[in-house]
Amino acid sequence: MTEISVAGKKITLDEEGFLINKEDWNRDVAHQIAKNEGIEELDDEQMEIIEFMRYYWGKFHAFPILNYVCKNIGHEKECVQHEFVNPMKAWKIAGLPKLDDVHFISFDGKHFQKEDPPG
Repeated sequence: MTEISVAGKKITLDEEGFLINKEDWNRDVAHQIAKNEGIEELDDEQMEIIEFMRYYWGKFHAFPILNYVCKNIGHEKECVQHEFVNPMKAWKIAGLPKLDDVHFISFDGKHFQKEDPPG
C-alpha cells in the first residue's frame, strides 16, 4: 500500500497504484495519480476520457471498449492509447478498481490491446 497526500488528505493506493477507496476520488486525486504514472499534467482531453470511463463504470460495471470511449466523447479513434499509451493508466487515474480479468498487452510499447481471458 502507498499513501499520497492530496490537499492535506491522505489517500491510499494499492501496490499497483489503484485507488483503494473510490470515494476518495476527485480531480485533484486524479492529477496526483497521473503524476505517479509519469504524466505531469492532465489536459482537457485526458480528463474527458477519465470522466467518461468513470461514467461507463458507474453505469455498466465493466471496462469500456476503448474506441467506444473515443467515439462518445467526440475524439479520434484510439484516443485513449494516444493520450495514455497504456489504457490501464487512464483506468487508474480515473480511480476505478483493479479488474483481475482485464489485461492489456503490447508488442511495441506504443499500441495496446485488451488480452482475451484464458479459456
